[in-house]
Amino acid sequence: MAQLRVARADVEHIRTTFSGMSERHACGLASMAVSSYRYCTRRPAKDTGLREQLTQLAQQHPRYGYRRLCVLMRRGGEAANHKRVHRLYREAGLSLRRKKRRHLVRHRAAFPKVQASNEEWALDFVADALASHRHLRILSVVDVFTRECLALETDTSLGSVRVIRVLEQIITERGVPQRIRTDNGPEFTSRCFIAWCLDRRIELVHIRPGKPVENAHVESFHGRLREECLQVSWFPNLFDARRQIETWRGHYNTDRPHSSLGYRTPEEFAALNRAAGPCSAGVGQGASNADPLPHAPIPAQTGVAINESRRMLR
Repeated sequence: MAQLRVARADVEHIRTTFSGMSERHACGLASMAVSSYRYCTRRPAKDTGLREQLTQLAQQHPRYGYRRLCVLMRRGGEAANHKRVHRLYREAGLSLRRKKRRHLVRHRAAFPKVQASNEEWALDFVADALASHRHLRILSVVDVFTRECLALETDTSLGSVRVIRVLEQIITERGVPQRIRTDNGPEFTSRCFIAWCLDRRIELVHIRPGKPVENAHVESFHGRLREECLQVSWFPNLFDARRQIETWRGHYNTDRPHSSLGYRTPEEFAALNRAAGPCSAGVGQGASNADPLPHAPIPAQTGVAINESRRMLR
């Protein structure tokens, strides 16, 4: 389409510069078919309203791509074909610029997929700052299977006791997880946290140092959190930061379509699997629900060496 506009502009320039030149002669000089020069679009006027609606949604959600915007338009009652939405999305200049990453071929051992909610929770911290440049820490708790964000605890400092308190609140509502996956931060390797996992009979998985890809689900979630909330928000104080971040968490769980869940929201996917029962766990989940990567276990993770872990805590 862009090449057609350029060629048509060339023909207009030739006919303007050399008055009296025929249309066919000018098209021949520009190497353009006369039928293409005379073509008039027959696109319906509906595209105008569709483009305006698409632009409004893109302004509300500046980091959404055309597929996610198409899902939102269909939810609003607009029967929009994804190819038309993509065309209007490009014509309106709404395309996102993404950095091209180098892909490395890595060989890893096969690991069983997570088959149910509460089978594995992923924990990690993300950092930000207030308007006063005061440091801000956010604890993320994500259910690996349903992709639900179970908590976004925000404060200027978060220790292991605070992490345990947040997890106890979630357990009261959802039950005890089978496994927790974290990095090697001091909050997750303290005696207090390891003792709590042993008391709750929760398997504690520490990823290898310098391998954040082994906790990929929460790292991917942090990318969405930073792009759609932290980078587009201004926090004048701690209380406003907690309010805005918690509001985004509700939007993420209930309204935001997730590409790995067949463009369902995490709550819709969790409700679908609860209604279908344990035999159909994983039905409808996208192929991007990758297997958890292998990890290097420590004594606190295995039931065989549980006595050794207790000895370490003495």
